[in-house]
Amino acid sequence: MSNKKSECPICDAELILADDTLQSELVECSDCGTELEVVSTSPVELQEAPQTEEDWGE
Repeated sequence: MSNKKSECPICDAELILADDTLQSELVECSDCGTELEVVSTSPVELQEAPQTEEDWGE
């Protein structure tokens, strides 16, 4: 089993993702701690995950 490699779009650290990583999955950069969203799996493309806002039942 091989792993997929990509770079953190924030700090450029190399990230190694499991082969079974899915599109839209969230991963965390081990260097800067930023939560990233997998935009594409072939080739692997990551972007900073959108910040979720609190829903106060409005």
